[in-house]
Amino acid sequence: MSAPATPSTAGSPADSPADSPADEALLQRPPAEVRHADELAALRAADTDPRPTGWRLSMRAARRFIVGDPRAGISRKFVGNPSLVERALVTLATNRGLMLVGEPGTAKSLLSELIAAAVSGTSTLTVQGGAATTEDQIKYSWNYALLVAEGPSTRSLVPAPMLRGMAEGRIVRFEEITRCPPEVQDSLLSLLSERVIAVPELDGEQGMVFARQGFNVIATANTRDRGVNEMSAALKRRFNFETVFPIADFDTELALVEAEVTALLHRSGVTVTPRPDVLEVLVGTFRELRGAGAARGERLSAVMSTAEAVSVAHAVGLRGWFLRGEAGSAADVVACLAGTAAKDSPEDLARLRRFLEQDVPRRAGARWRELYDARHLLAD
Repeated sequence: MSAPATPSTAGSPADSPADSPADEALLQRPPAEVRHADELAALRAADTDPRPTGWRLSMRAARRFIVGDPRAGISRKFVGNPSLVERALVTLATNRGLMLVGEPGTAKSLLSELIAAAVSGTSTLTVQGGAATTEDQIKYSWNYALLVAEGPSTRSLVPAPMLRGMAEGRIVRFEEITRCPPEVQDSLLSLLSERVIAVPELDGEQGMVFARQGFNVIATANTRDRGVNEMSAALKRRFNFETVFPIADFDTELALVEAEVTALLHRSGVTVTPRPDVLEVLVGTFRELRGAGAARGERLSAVMSTAEAVSVAHAVGLRGWFLRGEAGSAADVVACLAGTAAKDSPEDLARLRRFLEQDVPRRAGARWRELYDARHLLAD
């Protein structure tokens, strides 16, 4: 049986990464296949290793794209254990889906994006899970004007990411799957088992969409946020689970935050680079409030992840440049931290204030002193 025709994907990121460099520069966050188009093209041109059927790169080349290869000019894009990347790639070459779990901000979504770009050439076949996610947004819906005028047909069928991924043999990303209601999650059961989507409104062969080689699903779920629905045991059996842990090494995390925030500030029109000593204070504060400070009861209920540190560092740079024409200061760190600390609990501001008043004075360095002197910037 043949799959029903789906709308042409010409002009999608897989076929045309960007119309021009100028167009790409206007995008707030281009997908991975656009940001790293040159590296992907170089890897494909030099890739002579065997590759799983339907993949754009071999497994070795996909690993190099993600973890980096300095000798070949391939940058490191994911800071984590390379064995995690290897296990994830092997899983996707099987008939099991890949489930990435971990605390918020540990780069689960980034890893899924990079893997999809390497394996399928596009990372934009994505379902964003939430309480309002419906089965139509996962599989397919209809153009109701055409449906009324012509009846059910492939012309009136509007494929959602999962149907497109199956018909085209591509990776589909399902972000925050546990935020979906259980009945929506379980709509994936037959899809992942039988590798087929039935469209009962269409007759004959057009009513069955069989997955082509290269199709699989990468789902993500965080282990901390509220509003999470437990997955059924049946759905869990259709995934291999991999845990993405926070970055353990301070220098590695600091280098990552510096690289990410420098790129973000450049895209935001900031012409100065962030100050390394300010970033060191910021990253040290985040690590203290999510780790060592927990022994004294100062751990915040808000997520103090690496991703959140990048966001705060970005705000510090914007605040310093657009308000004063300079790189951000440690005082800006305090001002920008207030919004992070106030997200989940009113008690977090009090915990942050105690950290600034009791712990920061023990630290040596002018920037730590500046952080302490700016503690009054925290709103009551």
